[in-house]
Amino acid sequence: MNSDAGPILSLMHWTCRFSSLATPLLALSLACGDDGGAGEGTAETDATTTSTGSSGSTGGGDGETDTEASTGGTTIDEPEPEVDWVQLDCDALVPSYCAYPFPNNVFTVADDATPSGRRLALSEAMMPTSVEDVRPDRNAWSTRDGFSLGSVMMVHLPGATETGLPLPGNIAASMNDDSPTVVLDADSGQRVPHFAELERVDDADAATLFIRPASALAPNRRYIVALRNVVDAAGAPLPAAEAFAALRDLTPADPELGVEERRPLYADIFARLGDAGVQRETLQLAWDFTTASDANNTDYLVNMRDEALAEVGDAPGFEVLEVSEDFDPRVAYRIDGRFDVPLFLDVPGPVSVLNLGADGLPEATGTAQFRFTMLIPASASDKNPAALLQFGHGLLGGRQEIERDHFLDFMDTYGYALYATDWIGLSAPDEAFLGVIFDSGNIHEYEGQFARTQQALINALVLNRVATGTIAADETYGPLLDASQNYYYGISLGGILGTVYMALSTDVTRGAADVMGSPFATLLTRSRQFDPFFAIANSTYDDPRDVQLALALTQNFWDRSEPVGFLSHVRDDPFEGSPQHELMMRAAVGDHSVATVAAHFQARSLAAPHVESGVREVYGLDPVTETEGLGYIEYDFGLPPEPACPVPMRLCDDPHGALRGLPAADEQLDRFLRTGEIVNTCPDGTCSFPELSGCEGGEEDTDLCTP
Repeated sequence: MNSDAGPILSLMHWTCRFSSLATPLLALSLACGDDGGAGEGTAETDATTTSTGSSGSTGGGDGETDTEASTGGTTIDEPEPEVDWVQLDCDALVPSYCAYPFPNNVFTVADDATPSGRRLALSEAMMPTSVEDVRPDRNAWSTRDGFSLGSVMMVHLPGATETGLPLPGNIAASMNDDSPTVVLDADSGQRVPHFAELERVDDADAATLFIRPASALAPNRRYIVALRNVVDAAGAPLPAAEAFAALRDLTPADPELGVEERRPLYADIFARLGDAGVQRETLQLAWDFTTASDANNTDYLVNMRDEALAEVGDAPGFEVLEVSEDFDPRVAYRIDGRFDVPLFLDVPGPVSVLNLGADGLPEATGTAQFRFTMLIPASASDKNPAALLQFGHGLLGGRQEIERDHFLDFMDTYGYALYATDWIGLSAPDEAFLGVIFDSGNIHEYEGQFARTQQALINALVLNRVATGTIAADETYGPLLDASQNYYYGISLGGILGTVYMALSTDVTRGAADVMGSPFATLLTRSRQFDPFFAIANSTYDDPRDVQLALALTQNFWDRSEPVGFLSHVRDDPFEGSPQHELMMRAAVGDHSVATVAAHFQARSLAAPHVESGVREVYGLDPVTETEGLGYIEYDFGLPPEPACPVPMRLCDDPHGALRGLPAADEQLDRFLRTGEIVNTCPDGTCSFPELSGCEGGEEDTDLCTP
């Protein structure tokens, strides 16, 4: 995320300006989609889809049921367990909203050609529908062989409260025997740490109940989700819907609910839950889903990386457009240029899709040129050459962020040559298109937008070769650069995408990620920077559940270019051809832009030690005084406690950019990059800077969780 609010705040203006262009822009994007990308591997047509439930299912429309009264006490013999799924248009287990519970194996089909043996087959009926009656193209998800490793599990239970739920600040409670929410690894039988929370919306009856995993789920794995003793405002447990009650109690049900076909599967689900100590008679709801395979998440970018680096070699071509020797006293040379990169998109501009080869993997269509900026510090000399430090900028920003004062001070003081390119797909020129897509309701087009982000990661990998090979060999600049010291540093979006960069890089072994987090579906609801996007979304959809479904669907695209799909390969399981990588992660407590729940998710997923900073403990992270190679550390800026609900922190000043420029943080960053050591460099060992809070007093009395 970019600490500057300017670009994102102009999004509403640009969306309005582009609204008259939305139709031709979207038409163009759809036309591009016909060349590949979303059009490849289409889902089965409605003619082959079995519809056994709907959002308007009879009986239990409000979640109420009385099985004894409706069946006269009749029970049914339970069949032998069989793990197989019917494909549904809608799931009657949550009759109030077609697509819930989500994610869900009933929205998949068997496919022997995929690593997981399954493939997403979303129905037309479940797609979020805009106020203009636009539904996204469901076929865009058919290349996914399972759901996101960062899946937010979502249900709608009218009248539900958070009483007794394991809330964000009490993840440990999710592992208790009596937790109302249970997430179970179906293979191992182990419970999965998580937290639960209700969406904050004006109409509480339309609020989604979220269950968020505390760390990345395993790829190609079946998970079972169960709810019990979720209560209403009076403290009474909510009744199960008719379809689920019939499965649970072995009673007859209306044939339209599709219960009979699911009984063998639920015999397995109830047995596995029982083995884990969750008794079926206590259940209000249970379902299962399967995560995407590792290959499905990572093969695109790994294939792109291997093809691109093989083509460019050790010294890719570049062109200097402008050199300044008087840009700033701290800078010896400011170099603006462009470099050649194999292009995997049909076109290099904002409306584009990946070009897929006959094997279904991205294939280069030629080359394109992308811009870069490099700053060589005034402190560099042939006797004291600068280390090379590739920089990743914030959301909707650009490579020019390296020209900010705190970066100029850091590079000159500590001897680093900073260089950067734009994260196309999520940089300044993409701003309007991101809003137009959401405004249109055609959210399947985000697959093309994130394809640009995949290209951006390849651009960054190639630029590293430009810096360490071509520029470092230049007779003018080379003597001032030490290509043997080759590091990465990213902030916000640059920390997020930089984590993926580190997993992919064959050349950079050590990198730092500031104010980062994952997954995006969790991050966005807690980020002030996305206020304009949610304003657009809330005008696009009448139903807040449609907004949340749109985010969850989009997350399945994002896994191919954000950390959640790549975290396992950063350190412990490097990709073929990659070294083991070292990563330091740092977060700001009270961050308005990237909430620390997302930073914790990433740190736990990496099993990173938590370098104690005198701030607080973090669930699931082992505290250490110092470590090497991998670690997480927090800085506090004196803000009130973070909201214990899915809304952004809005009190006092945003500390999102406060880390940068702190002498202790600069010292810590330099020491890690040079040595791999992660130590607490804060005064007296306490990384607390309340003088930077911007609080005026009384903010702690504000309840941000009340709509």
